[in-house]
Amino acid sequence: MAQPAPAPLELEPKYDNYDYPTTAAVAQNGHPGYLTPAQQAQVHQLRMLLEAEGYTKRLDTLTLLRFLRARKFDVEASKKMFIDCEKWREETKLDETVPNWEYPEKEEIFKYYPQYYHKTDKDGRPVYIEQLGGIDLNAMYNITTAERMLTNLAVEYERLADPRLPACSRKAGTLLETCCTIMDMKGVGITKAPSVYGYVKQASALSQNYYPERLGKLYIINAPWGFSTVWSVIKGWLDPITVQKIHVLGSNYKQELLNQIPAENLPKEFGGTCECPGGCALSDMGPWREAEWARPAWWEKQQGSESKASLPADEVKAAEADLNAGAAADAKADAPAPAAA
Repeated sequence: MAQPAPAPLELEPKYDNYDYPTTAAVAQNGHPGYLTPAQQAQVHQLRMLLEAEGYTKRLDTLTLLRFLRARKFDVEASKKMFIDCEKWREETKLDETVPNWEYPEKEEIFKYYPQYYHKTDKDGRPVYIEQLGGIDLNAMYNITTAERMLTNLAVEYERLADPRLPACSRKAGTLLETCCTIMDMKGVGITKAPSVYGYVKQASALSQNYYPERLGKLYIINAPWGFSTVWSVIKGWLDPITVQKIHVLGSNYKQELLNQIPAENLPKEFGGTCECPGGCALSDMGPWREAEWARPAWWEKQQGSESKASLPADEVKAAEADLNAGAAADAKADAPAPAAA
């Protein structure tokens, strides 16, 4: 298939105020900088339909394009997906929660289930790492609640969108909208599988329904015996484009990771050379922490312009409960996917 011809992205001044590149790194049909005239028109059509429904937030071009790509540029299906997402955000009070969110139990939870962003791959994308082998939900629920875990996951998605990806885009000099994910299954045996699968399925529903088009590459490492057979069935259900992004590896994964991630950016336990003071899992190192590339996120700007008073305790509790209920209700897919990609 011929590569799509470059075409400057048509921006809408009312909503588009990007301070980072807006052309995709790779020429792909339907991606920013490589839209056909019909696809440009579909962006405008989707925005007009949403404005007619009374929506005014998140109508910027890059966001609408992600929803359109997720639904194969079916404008009506994209509109439904967007509205469902906005309803979820309103029900969970996510916009109010993000600026004030604190997760002091993070270090204790990470003893069982590390989930973290750490530096970048060779394409400049954030590297996201999950280690599932230590998950012990009973122990974790003595530390926190399922509601708070899912709330934290949603907040981290918001922080991926801003400030992490914009900072990476500035540093790379090209638009980056996805992550390179490592899902480590070491220690996930038959006895742990049901609880691991149950939580990941909930988290995956949140990812797929509300944060589309964030998966760049996924490396499933230390895949247990028999997983390859299961994967051969699962991938038949998935979009071929998605399948191309997923690499299922056993214990001999190090060289393949190093082909994609610089050794100095990959934690030592995965075959790299990085040893952040205090541990890579808690460092949150990346361009979003580098003064040359970092800019205040929308929620940080909101903190600066408003009082820092938190939501009332009963509203925070209700928002967390809604997040959990919403993710559980939407967990329809049988195949697990990464909690954040």
